[in-house]
Amino acid sequence: MYEFAGELRQVNLSKGGFMFPAAKFLQSAVKEFEEVFLKSLPDSFEDYMHLAERIAPLHAELLFIHPFREGNGRTARLFVDLIALKRGFKRFNFEKIDEKRMPDYIAAVQSAAEKNYEPMITLFKSLKK
Repeated sequence: MYEFAGELRQVNLSKGGFMFPAAKFLQSAVKEFEEVFLKSLPDSFEDYMHLAERIAPLHAELLFIHPFREGNGRTARLFVDLIALKRGFKRFNFEKIDEKRMPDYIAAVQSAAEKNYEPMITLFKSLKK
């Protein structure tokens, strides 16, 4: 385990030339994430498409915030799977995001920087098991 495991990152990070929010803003970004995305989650969803429309923005935003130095993708995927399972749905089929679809996934995360969640919603709608 890393010494920093489980703690908000204290360093600035970038990936492929894309800068994640600065570490000094993480506390407020995580608080906003909780208020906007977590507290507004309904207890149930009508169907898979409704679930995907609500969960995809949450997933994209969490990955965009990139709160940890390592494990953000695994954490975000596990998190949305747990939300789906708790509400009576199967896990999302993230295995469908193969090497060919990975650039679309990354672009969808980067779109969250501008609060554009449509690319991630489109992707999530295709992840039904």
